[in-house]
Amino acid sequence: MQHTVVDRIETIAEDTVALELRGTSGPLAPWEPGAHIDLALPNWLTRQYSLCGDPADRDSYRVAVRHERLSRGGSEYVHRFLRRGRPLDVSLPRNHFPLVPAPDYLFLAGGIGITALLPMLRAAAGDGVPASLVYVGRSAGAMPFADELRASYGERVRIVATREEGRPDLAALAAELAPGTLVYCCGPDAMLAAAEAAFPAERLRAERFRPAPRTFGPDTEFEAVCARSARTVRVAADDSLLDALAHAGYPLPSGCREGVCGSCALTVLDGEPDHRDDIGAPEGRMYACVSRARSARLVLDL
Repeated sequence: MQHTVVDRIETIAEDTVALELRGTSGPLAPWEPGAHIDLALPNWLTRQYSLCGDPADRDSYRVAVRHERLSRGGSEYVHRFLRRGRPLDVSLPRNHFPLVPAPDYLFLAGGIGITALLPMLRAAAGDGVPASLVYVGRSAGAMPFADELRASYGERVRIVATREEGRPDLAALAAELAPGTLVYCCGPDAMLAAAEAAFPAERLRAERFRPAPRTFGPDTEFEAVCARSARTVRVAADDSLLDALAHAGYPLPSGCREGVCGSCALTVLDGEPDHRDDIGAPEGRMYACVSRARSARLVLDL
């Protein structure tokens, strides 16, 4: 974890504030566009937010937090109780949504999804790579960074307020794509589903707020062998690997508990994981909050 202090809280749109978190123990860890961090909030909750500031600024991180009406306690705490000067521990940046080199980019942002894409657009523009942004929200007043984007990128940015204009025609955008263009999309489930229907899979990169609805077979019991301590933990059919390990004295960092943040990553030494995450576990890794085992046992680097 890294130690920071809340240096600034600024309202940047309806129901949305930007936090500037300044490091208190030297330079903060570097990051690249697409990265996010975990905030360990004082109400004992951990929440993930995309970094939307300048990667060249090693003194501070910037995140934006929308107040969710059905908040589970994270955004409500930030909006109602967090104050300037409050110390906050934050994780090292993680990036499951990297900006891959391409000759052209189309960025599609829905609501607070703009936070993940804003640094990508800046990076592409700074490198002289053609890039455009379609930014969708319910109204202009509810769309953070809209004025900044218009001022900085002009006609390369299209702001779509759905209350007045309806939703953009993604099929038409797909038909106009130049060869080699990569499409980056971050937003609510409806936008992601529409993007997946409109754009070729090999062109589309997407990041989800929530896991995609999927159906898995019935959960079964399995064993998790902790190789370094030679202990075996039984994972019941109605228990997660994350919770079973915690009950056995192996607590792991955990944020989303939905397979979208990557904070509970484990190294698998033997056995076949049943991957149920939405970020694509690399070879030899799994995410303990949602993933299980296809084999009777997994050997873990614990």
